[in-house]
Amino acid sequence: MAHSGSSPPRRLFSMRLLASYAFDWVVLVIIVVAAGFLGRMEPNKRPFSLNDPNISLPYTVKDTVPTWLLVVLCGLVPAIAIFIISVLLVPGATVSKNTPYALVWKRKLWELHVGWLGLLMAVGSAFFFISGIKNMCGKPRPDLLSRCDPDLANAAKFQVGGFKGESTNSLLYSGAICRQTNRAVLNDGFRSYPSGHAAASAAGLIYFSLFLASKFSVTIPFVFPGPGIFSDASMHVAFPSRVPSGSAADPYEPTRHEYSASFKAQVAADRAAQHNSRIQSLRRQAAAPPIYLLAISLVPFCLAIFISASRWFDFRHHGFDILFGFLIGTTTAIYSFRYYHLPIMAGAGWAWGPRSEDRAFWAGVGRLGYVGDKADFDARADRADLGESGDVDFHPVQAPAPAGMNQRGGNQYMTGPQQGGPQQGGPQQAGQFQDYELERLEHARQPMGQQTFSQARGF
Repeated sequence: MAHSGSSPPRRLFSMRLLASYAFDWVVLVIIVVAAGFLGRMEPNKRPFSLNDPNISLPYTVKDTVPTWLLVVLCGLVPAIAIFIISVLLVPGATVSKNTPYALVWKRKLWELHVGWLGLLMAVGSAFFFISGIKNMCGKPRPDLLSRCDPDLANAAKFQVGGFKGESTNSLLYSGAICRQTNRAVLNDGFRSYPSGHAAASAAGLIYFSLFLASKFSVTIPFVFPGPGIFSDASMHVAFPSRVPSGSAADPYEPTRHEYSASFKAQVAADRAAQHNSRIQSLRRQAAAPPIYLLAISLVPFCLAIFISASRWFDFRHHGFDILFGFLIGTTTAIYSFRYYHLPIMAGAGWAWGPRSEDRAFWAGVGRLGYVGDKADFDARADRADLGESGDVDFHPVQAPAPAGMNQRGGNQYMTGPQQGGPQQGGPQQAGQFQDYELERLEHARQPMGQQTFSQARGF
């Protein structure tokens, strides 16, 4: 569409859109900073027993995976790897050689941007959740008594649970019984649940595993569902090329002598095409990826398991603390990956494209998602009196229905009598409304292979 002199041409990235994604980074950084403040607050101190063997393990200063190494393994290493993969492997071999370098580098930078953004979301949100839960619960670590150095001579002053005359195993004491002068060491002794190392390792490294699986096309073999794909017997046999094509006469078909020569040739070509499509059996629709790609994708996941397990033999966490922290990190990794990337089984390794300029900060009720321009709705008629959504647009139907058929396309609304109906072959007059948003969703449900490159978005 030609642009008027008063309106500038649309740019791929407007300042409004750039500002919206810059604001996403700002929000995530604020979340990380807030998590850091939460981690420095004094936690609640749950009462404990001086005879509990579960908190009587020795305190060791040295960790197998210290905090600085955790940051490197779960944040820096995945970020560098995402940079290398985005620069070297994107946009892939499907792009023609005459594609402009500017377009190629825009795609590279976009994949890098959302790859880093998803990584920060996964690790940052896990850090925030863990920091808050740790201080609220105040669960003693397995090495608490070694950190605490309890005042046994005056233990009765700090008793908060149990009854007089009971055995010492049933008595509970407050954290005030501890004589530890290093408040940081003592406070950290009440941050056992959940495990921060387990959550951070799962968040960063499982996200990285999903990223690798997406870019390397590592997934369980699958077949896109289609009409007749599970009902056609020729799709399930061992050698489909040897299955008879079935040349029996159809009782509902006209006899041969009723066909013209050209029509018979067309029918023969159609039957041959149908038979060739059935020759491709179901087992040939997909195949398992190479094992070495699966192994590469699982390396970060295995590293996350090792980091989590180290908190057990370092006497830093109880078993349930590690499992729950790992669950939190896994959850943040999965939703952060899916927030910015297409499903691995159907996305061909791509990330979702950018938001539309009109919906950079807000979509609102009645709009399906954050893709769609205001220009798409400029022709919208005011249908508030009928209770219709603002996404129902005034738009003439492009093609008339075949003669003898009285039907309407999906998501269209008739508002008046038709002028020049299908029988006359003329176009439909104004007075029909088309729901663009629902049509866009229906188009998105089509298999990726059925969408042309011109239908795909630039990012």
